Amino acid sequence: MKFIIVGRNIDVTEGLKSAVEEKIGKLEKYFTPDTEVRVTLSVEKDRQKIEVTIPVKGSIIRSEQVSNDMYVSIDLVEEIIERQLKKYKTKLVDKHQAAASFSKMFAENDYMEDEEIKIVRTKRFDIKPMYPEDACVQMELLGHNFFVFNNAETDQVNVVYKRKGDTYGLIEPEY
Repeated sequence: MKFIIVGRNIDVTEGLKSAVEEKIGKLEKYFTPDTEVRVTLSVEKDRQKIEVTIPVKGSIIRSEQVSNDMYVSIDLVEEIIERQLKKYKTKLVDKHQAAASFSKMFAENDYMEDEEIKIVRTKRFDIKPMYPEDACVQMELLGHNFFVFNNAETDQVNVVYKRKGDTYGLIEPEY
C-alpha cells in the first residue's frame, strides 16, 4: 500500500506516521501492493480527526473518526474500514467492478454479511429547478440534512447537504 499522509493544523510526526502505517497497514492483506491510501490528520480544538480514503476502481472506501486522542482515532478508523470491507466484500468484488484493486486472498475469502441492506421506504417527488442556495433554504425548512434538486444553472440533478459547523456541501454529477 502506498500512503499519502497529510496534516491540517497538526505536524505529522514520525510517531504519527508510523502509527498510521502500522495500523492502516494491517489492511494491506485486502489490497494489491500498488493501492493508494490517502490519510488526512487534523486537529480542531480538542477534536483529533483522521480521514482515510482508499479509491478502488468503481468505488471509494472511506472512513473518518474523531476522538480526543489521535492514536485512538487511528485505531477506530482501521476497525471501521476492515468491517466495511468484510461487510461489502460481495458487492465490491463479486461484480468484478473493483476486483483488480483487491488482493486474491480477500477476493476469494467468504465473509459473513452482518446485515443485508434493506430499503424500507421509497419517496417520490417533483424535482424543481432552483439555485443551490434556494435548495439549502428548502432543506432547512424541511428539517432534513440533504436535499435533491434540479440545478437551475446547470440543468442537472444535484444534492445539497448539511456539513459540520453549519456549512453546506453541493454534490454535482461528473460526466
